[in-house]
Amino acid sequence: MPCVSRPLRLTAVLVTTLAIGGCAAEAVGDRQSADAAGSNPGVQSDAGPAGQVPAGLERFYGQSLTWGGCQEFATTDRTEESFADPGLQCTRVEVPLDYANPQGRSARLGLLRRPADSQQDRLGSLLVNPGGPGASGTAAVASLAGAGAMDGTDLVRRFDLVGFDPRGIGASEPKIVCRNTQEQDAERLDLDLDTSPAGIAQTESESQAYAALCAERLGKDVLATAGTRDVARDMDVMRSALGDEKLSYLGYSYGTRIGTAYAEQFPGNVRAMVLDGALDPDENVVESLVNQGAGFQQSFDAFIGWCLGQPQCWLGNTPKDQASQRFQELLRPLITEPLPLGNRKLSYNDATIGTIQALYSDQFWPILDRGLTQLSAGDGSTLLALADIYYQRDEDGYSGSQDAFKAIRCLDDPPVTDPAVIREADRRYREVAPFLDDGNPPSSARDACVFWPVPPTFKPGKPNVDGLPTVLVISTTGDPATPYQAGVELANQLNGRLLSFEGNQHTVALQGVQCVDETVSNYLVRLVLPERKTLCVAGT
Repeated sequence: MPCVSRPLRLTAVLVTTLAIGGCAAEAVGDRQSADAAGSNPGVQSDAGPAGQVPAGLERFYGQSLTWGGCQEFATTDRTEESFADPGLQCTRVEVPLDYANPQGRSARLGLLRRPADSQQDRLGSLLVNPGGPGASGTAAVASLAGAGAMDGTDLVRRFDLVGFDPRGIGASEPKIVCRNTQEQDAERLDLDLDTSPAGIAQTESESQAYAALCAERLGKDVLATAGTRDVARDMDVMRSALGDEKLSYLGYSYGTRIGTAYAEQFPGNVRAMVLDGALDPDENVVESLVNQGAGFQQSFDAFIGWCLGQPQCWLGNTPKDQASQRFQELLRPLITEPLPLGNRKLSYNDATIGTIQALYSDQFWPILDRGLTQLSAGDGSTLLALADIYYQRDEDGYSGSQDAFKAIRCLDDPPVTDPAVIREADRRYREVAPFLDDGNPPSSARDACVFWPVPPTFKPGKPNVDGLPTVLVISTTGDPATPYQAGVELANQLNGRLLSFEGNQHTVALQGVQCVDETVSNYLVRLVLPERKTLCVAGT
């Protein structure tokens, strides 16, 4: 399944993906009634309000939801097929755009659910978010349901799986889109690699223009409320409208920040929470950048080790310790001469991002090997296709995930304004991730968040979660985007239980690893936590 990822620079730091795979025999019986409900154009649910309801928000917490088919909720070519599944149901939930003014403008958030196989044994809803920020939760649950890895399990027998598109994303309204297709295509060819004073001035001018463009096309009221603080409040509205007194939640990658924010604001409303591919909430943006760079270098090195063990490898006879240098020798000519591909071009940035896209899971390593082999022969089609997956570009254009990513990150982290700090961060990044070093001196260019028209609404730091039940944190030893130690830190800060997975991928829950999936299901269904220092390995 496609991955979702983000740029690797201080201008856009944290990367996420959700790669869902596996297959199993589909459950029958009770699922037939779910199929019938999914094809019904108007199944009304009067589930809420449930649990605690904040004063002044009664109409949102107690709203009725009308579930119907999901075809109109598909926002990309890649989701049309999965959203056509008659066993899925979709709706939208209304939330205040600004919780400080609940009588003002509203937002509508897309929801997609796979109903529990056994409605009589149903425990409630499991809210799912795949991260990003900017990734679609409706698409994630549709992919999980289509993959079939959970069919016949207690988890899908007892829970409705509910994916949601956070405000501004996917099927939610209003949607965050700053650039049109032509503008986004042009941006991919604008490398901004010149770190001379003139080059930095040009880059900052473009960043300032982008911030102004977003404000012009979306409005400051939309931008000011796009952050994780408000998404966490939205989840509590969803919890009640779905009829659950307590929240059960599965968050991947940046979705762990959403889960942590919810745990801080509503610790007593949590029933169970699984956080997979964790962000350390107490880590500043610079340290996150550098640690992530080291994680991707580790993944690149593991890919090289695998590749050299194959009958043929794009490296040929190049020694392993020269792989990063050889990779840059292959890509750097694209800086001055992008490779024509029909009516498009493969840029240096696209080739780099396409590579990063494939490093999220060892399942993509053969595709990356093919792409680099093709590039050696003057064909960039595979790397461009990988970059298009990263950007969520299809024949109809872009999903808007890139603009949503920037809007959310600018609200979630204080901007780094000191050019010296930025330059040192870039130097450290190039040092720990030499395969991504384009050969220019470190840059001190400030990004769009410095010029953002609204201030941050969220601040990193150790979470205060008094009253939170024990949550489950999953961390993967070879995770390139959210390094293993971040999961260790998050588990400690939330007083949670850590489940370690030994593998080379970003996130693992409900993706066909039996040891992990059984642990997750046992926790979510029965609230049984694994033993301390539990380790799962690939193939178990």
